[in-house]
Amino acid sequence: MLALLGFITVIVLLALIMTKKASPLIALIAVPAVMALLGGFGLEIGKFITDGIKNISPTGVMFIFAILFFGILTDAGTFDPIINKILKVVGKDPIKIALGTALLAMCVHLDGSGAVTFLVAIPAMLPLYNALGMRKTTLATIVALAAGTMNMLPWGGPTIRAATALKVPVTELFNPMLIPFLAGLITVFIIAYFLGKQEKTRLASREELKIDVNIERKFDEEKARLARPKLFWVNIASIVLAIYLLVQGKLPPQVIFMFAFVISLMINYPNVKDQKERVDAHAKEALMMASILFAAGAFVGILQGSGMIKAMASATVSIIPISLGKYIPIITGVIAMPASLVFDPDSFYFGVLPILSEAAKTFGVNALSVGRAAIVGQMTTGFPISPLTGSTFLLIGLAGVELGEHQKKTIPYAFLVSIVMLVVAVIIHAI
Repeated sequence: MLALLGFITVIVLLALIMTKKASPLIALIAVPAVMALLGGFGLEIGKFITDGIKNISPTGVMFIFAILFFGILTDAGTFDPIINKILKVVGKDPIKIALGTALLAMCVHLDGSGAVTFLVAIPAMLPLYNALGMRKTTLATIVALAAGTMNMLPWGGPTIRAATALKVPVTELFNPMLIPFLAGLITVFIIAYFLGKQEKTRLASREELKIDVNIERKFDEEKARLARPKLFWVNIASIVLAIYLLVQGKLPPQVIFMFAFVISLMINYPNVKDQKERVDAHAKEALMMASILFAAGAFVGILQGSGMIKAMASATVSIIPISLGKYIPIITGVIAMPASLVFDPDSFYFGVLPILSEAAKTFGVNALSVGRAAIVGQMTTGFPISPLTGSTFLLIGLAGVELGEHQKKTIPYAFLVSIVMLVVAVIIHAI
């Protein structure tokens, strides 16, 4: 019963969001709450939601202050010279811009943090996309694919969880997957090229490539008033320092961005009236996305607290016929990416994977093959489209796209990257 309620919850949620029948904010709270009531949990729902919000609250606080921090730097014109430099390299060619976006996201994600990747790559590239008239959904998709594939690295959360669950060194799990991983990255570049070509064709047909993309193209009195060109290197230093501290992990991300926001606001706009205006200018966006993050916390809290996720894990394993036992690794690889929409990483790697690996052993299949198959998609290519991770909402919030739009465009490509890695892994006998 719980498993059925869980699957219905996820299906209804995705259907409402992707068809735009309900906003993510409403769907994330209402759908699991109704299902939990039908499951007979009554007032326990309050505890489930509270626990879920507690778990996601650090991400919510980080997101609020990250938006304010990058908003202040944008107001100060920090990214304008960077955009001009990038334009000199890639010109107005959407294909080069798309490929550059993928490369930037991959480089930033070397630290294994989706939040850092999105906080760096999206604000850096969004003004360029806007200047050229490229779609923001394209930016979100490319960054998601690049970060998702890179999340498979040995120090990435999914791979570490898989190795821990299977009780093996992480190198033993990942090393045979190096070639499939590289194949995945190449696939991301191919997709980026394809999406860039689509944008180029669309813009050429609308004659949008003829716009003047020079940052100095128009004089904006308000923008000129807010600009702080003399503080460019100071602001760049604040970004570098914030990223360094994030990578070091010696301070919580939310604390880093709280300090970064305060310092950048005081340096760029020492006048109290200007400070209030700048905060007000970005408050609406920060509040909207923070509310969605906390709604996501309620969603995850209900599914975990009610036991729906655990029940779904058992049900998923039980439906595999005995005749298909030897194909468990391949089955795992196929469902890995879509499973990110249903299972959070801890539930899958510490709940589902051990069951799948034990089942595989009974058919004489190496448990490591199941683990390797899992990391080709479960919370790797799948994490930037999953409503179960705060990073997804950070990505769409920074890019300014809706969850449904992002999922419809990105899921097919993410699944393709996952399958390519799976096929290559099978060919080279890593799986």
